[in-house]
Amino acid sequence: MHHDIQVIGGGLAGSEAAWQLAEAGLKVRLSEMRGGGDTTPAHHGSDFAELVCSNSFRSDDADSNAVGLLHQEMRALGSLILREGDTHRVPAGSALAVDRDGFSAGVTAAITAHPNVTIVRERVDALPDTPAIVATGPLTAATLSESIAAETGKDALAFFDAIAPIVHRDSIDMEVAWFQSRWGKGDGTDYINCPLDKEQYHAFVAALIAGEKTEYREWENVPYFEGCMPIEVMAERGVETLRFGPMKGVGLDQPSTGRWPYAAVQLRQDNAQGTLWNIVGFQTKLKHAEQVRLFRTIPGLEKAEFARLGGLHRNTFLRSPELLDPTLRLKSRPNVRFAGQITGCEGYIESAAIGLIAGRFAAAELQGRTLAPPPVETALGALLTHITGAAEAETYQPMNVNFGLFPPIPGRTKKADRKKMYTDRARGALAGWLAAG
Repeated sequence: MHHDIQVIGGGLAGSEAAWQLAEAGLKVRLSEMRGGGDTTPAHHGSDFAELVCSNSFRSDDADSNAVGLLHQEMRALGSLILREGDTHRVPAGSALAVDRDGFSAGVTAAITAHPNVTIVRERVDALPDTPAIVATGPLTAATLSESIAAETGKDALAFFDAIAPIVHRDSIDMEVAWFQSRWGKGDGTDYINCPLDKEQYHAFVAALIAGEKTEYREWENVPYFEGCMPIEVMAERGVETLRFGPMKGVGLDQPSTGRWPYAAVQLRQDNAQGTLWNIVGFQTKLKHAEQVRLFRTIPGLEKAEFARLGGLHRNTFLRSPELLDPTLRLKSRPNVRFAGQITGCEGYIESAAIGLIAGRFAAAELQGRTLAPPPVETALGALLTHITGAAEAETYQPMNVNFGLFPPIPGRTKKADRKKMYTDRARGALAGWLAAG
């Protein structure tokens, strides 16, 4: 079958890249191994853009948050991922969270229906010699990983990524737990909160540290990514660590006391029906039986029924600042671009964003056009620049988009005004880039 370009991988980045290419009028072969007899340790189905960890795309505040700004930029660029995210949105305060099944089904339906996309359920074992975008994510099949390693001459870096458990809503004791967003944001029903007093908190932390963990085996000595740290690893850093992280009680008014609890566990809606809620920040490598036993000691979760327990998988990524050019092409084989988490960006939206710009770069090249990278003052440009050269290659680690990647605002500014200055400047820069486009 004729195609102009092959996209390998049907995750968020691959789906977005395929969509951008198809919308530009190019014929795309989308190769996805799930559904063709293969799978990964983290995926459960064969739909495109499956969300294997949280169901949150994080903040949707485009005025004071770099992630929200990236959302806004992607919407302006016709992102399929943001379109379906908005369509399948569930309450989450100022965050964009989605019904994970509805979202993935929507992306799959859109890709399947596009006349310029041919879906092939196949495992690709080697880098192709024709135009391609590799968006196989952090769980790239071993054979393709070997091909990439042979081409780059570099060992892939790796880290653990842990998955948080999901609880059935009707098994939560709402006589103990209550609905409230921190500081009263949202409509007041976006999060369920389970309070712990000092004695309960300290007992929980001790049990967490003592709990039986998954064995490392061949994954020994691989560093964790700070943004997805297993909760028991955080607990080992100090008994109070969790109270200043995922279990902080500040900004939550416990109905029975009218005061902030000593600590709290929050759950966030995970599907449109509101029947499933994930335990926020509770990524874990505890064994499944230990998770059930320990998490049922949390007040309000004594009779919790789990739709999914936490897990652990190994992520790999390229040393991208050294290996990729400014348009995400592999320097040693420029017919191949990389996109998504395999480039070392971290997060659903960041992965989709790099898929989006990889698709646009490839479309421009195949059509004989030149597309300049987005300005570094934009969220997309700042993230791309970090991946393709601004970061130190020797110490390169996965990174979420944040204002620390942006050029500083010149002159002296009030800290309270700085975020709005970043986002205002970014919108102007994006408008100029699109106009020059």
